[in-house]
Amino acid sequence: MEYKFDFLVIGSGVAGLTFALKAAEHGSVAVVTKKDVADTSTSRAQGGIASVFSQVDSFEAHVSDTLAAGDGLCHEDVVNLVVRSGPERIRELMEMGACFNIKEGEGEPRLDLTREGGHSAKRIVHAQDMTGREIERVLEEKVRANKNISIFEHHITVDLITFSSRIRRGVVVTAHEESCCGAYVLDKKKDEVHTFAAQITLLATGGAGKVYLYTSNPDIATGDGVAMGYRAGARVANLEFVQFHPTCLFHPQAKNFLISEAVRGEGGILLNSKGRRFMENYAREKELACRDVVARAIDTELKKSGDDCVYLDISHKSADFVKERFPNIYRQCLEFGFDMTRQPLPVVPAAHYMCGGIATDMDGKTDVERLYAIGETACTGLHGANRLASNSLLEALVYADRAAKKAVEELASARLAPTPVPPPWDYADTADSDEAIVVAHNWDEIRRFMWNYVGIVRSTKRLERALRRVENIAEEIWEYYWNFRLTSDLVELRNICAVAKLIIQCAMHRKESRGLHFTLDYPHKDDERWLKDTVLRRPFAK
Repeated sequence: MEYKFDFLVIGSGVAGLTFALKAAEHGSVAVVTKKDVADTSTSRAQGGIASVFSQVDSFEAHVSDTLAAGDGLCHEDVVNLVVRSGPERIRELMEMGACFNIKEGEGEPRLDLTREGGHSAKRIVHAQDMTGREIERVLEEKVRANKNISIFEHHITVDLITFSSRIRRGVVVTAHEESCCGAYVLDKKKDEVHTFAAQITLLATGGAGKVYLYTSNPDIATGDGVAMGYRAGARVANLEFVQFHPTCLFHPQAKNFLISEAVRGEGGILLNSKGRRFMENYAREKELACRDVVARAIDTELKKSGDDCVYLDISHKSADFVKERFPNIYRQCLEFGFDMTRQPLPVVPAAHYMCGGIATDMDGKTDVERLYAIGETACTGLHGANRLASNSLLEALVYADRAAKKAVEELASARLAPTPVPPPWDYADTADSDEAIVVAHNWDEIRRFMWNYVGIVRSTKRLERALRRVENIAEEIWEYYWNFRLTSDLVELRNICAVAKLIIQCAMHRKESRGLHFTLDYPHKDDERWLKDTVLRRPFAK
């Protein structure tokens, strides 16, 4: 089946839905999402949105904190743009109906701001400890009510369609691409691949935490947008900078339950198995240091002690305060047998956020015409070598607004030629697979060697081992891809393999330690040689 739309949005988090709502005022929009609309990383965001609303805070201070966290690689013009645009975007959400925590008192009610690691002031706008869920709720309601938006749930995008190239099964087999004209999309329920033609295509598929064995991300986070964009010819940048959140709940059934940064922001302290506080040995800011510092400190403590976890303790605060401030975390921890008002919580670091992604300009445009990327899929230059806490939702809102304006302008431009008719998906010479174990085994192997060799602490030897393994697996996947009918598991495996290889290549290229990238062979920063982005582009096809 073939669909035609003005705008194709791949992903249904805060970035994709915000773009869709704004684009729908000027044309037809398709939103393609792998599961239900609300099954996104956005829905799991606990902390909040960083933005300046307090009279004792300033844009300059927020910019300074962001630059400090980014360890020299933030693009200062982008930081200024995003920080100064924040209040307007948050007010827009509130006008839509988003309910954030309000502080009652003398005068007019005002936003109840909190503080997180790396911030010099209270500037986190939040909805208790379920900020992302509240944002997703409001956006989903608006999207479902919009007649110009068609939602395709349980559909997974296989690859982008580009013209000025010959395509077989979604793969370019001749020349470098010039322009995107849509995507091939697998209907997971009907097991059919459909063609989605579009004038403008937006990648907003979120991150790639599932590349790692332990992650705070949902199962959908398989790096689809980065992999597809790279295959279509877009540059990727800074993928060596993988942020590991310091505090995921350590419990066999917890899977990927995150204990928010805000718990430390409200006074939570980290303890080792002997009940001793240790962050004072690693950073002047102690528990309020940036995430890379805290995660590396925990990793070091665990390697020294041989313990499985450390402990996060906020039981010294009143029980009423903890329950009111963190109702969702409190309830979830109780389900796993932990009462955070009475005892420390066992925690470990886990892969959390990709600071790199598809390289874009300040409007979210990639270097493939008609193709945009925003949110965690993109590398805008905001985060540099390490993302400041709660800047991700902020970036998504700001870039969704800018990308929508630019895309609408491009759609209306006389220079934009009609979308060519893409060829239908080619099912020729493929059979149903009877070896699903191959997919499962390769998936597990990638995630394990990425955790062991390309994790919080790296070395040249570990990276070389990881590269050899991922290249062997990539060959198996390539053969499997051509010989068997597509499944969603195979699509995701192909993507995590591609992103894993890109992370390894970026990490091997950067011969220094900076921000989230720490290597034993080059333990110090080298501003003279490496104060620059790591940029990769797919070689020209033969």
